Amino acid sequence: MKTVEIRHPLVRHKLGILRDTATGTALFRQVVGEIATLLAYEATADLALNDIVIDTWAGPLSVGRCDQAQITLVPILRAGLGFLPGVQVLLPSAPVSVIGLRRDEETLQPQAYYQRLVHDIAGRTALLIDPMLATGGSAIAAIDTLKAAGCRRIKAIFLVAAPEGLRALEAAHPDTEVFVAAIDSHLNAHGYILPGLGDAGDRIFGTPSP
Repeated sequence: MKTVEIRHPLVRHKLGILRDTATGTALFRQVVGEIATLLAYEATADLALNDIVIDTWAGPLSVGRCDQAQITLVPILRAGLGFLPGVQVLLPSAPVSVIGLRRDEETLQPQAYYQRLVHDIAGRTALLIDPMLATGGSAIAAIDTLKAAGCRRIKAIFLVAAPEGLRALEAAHPDTEVFVAAIDSHLNAHGYILPGLGDAGDRIFGTPSP
């Protein structure tokens, strides 16, 4: 499985802000979006360009134009919604598909509750969006859903991933491409990433953890 950890100084700087417990909801959400933009930049480096001719002040010129119909953005609800706007900065016209999954806190297994995918997903690259890859269960379930719908190429972007989640994802879907801001140490007994960010969804949306 292709896995790219983005070690750019700006990504590392911004990730440090997210790890700080003193970072409030508004700043946390802003910085999540900024990192999402940087990750999406890396994940779309191989986007195909179509040649078109435009009129410039000096006459006609052939230029490259990205066709955003190549892609669908796929946030995993709920936390992925907070990650989505930063990706849309670069791909504002790309259609959005959504997959709703919640984690059973006893079994740590994902439970599906909603999905809405673009009708022509088989012809698109899906860019899966979720802040955390912990056990890998939600990402695997989401990719299962995408492949069942006919999607043949899937990339995933995460803020932080645990080695356990990456191994599980590779075992289930080795053809997935992963772009992540940091690969952290390990999962604790409750399935949270260490050092991680805490509950990214709660911190993005300002809801207290139980």
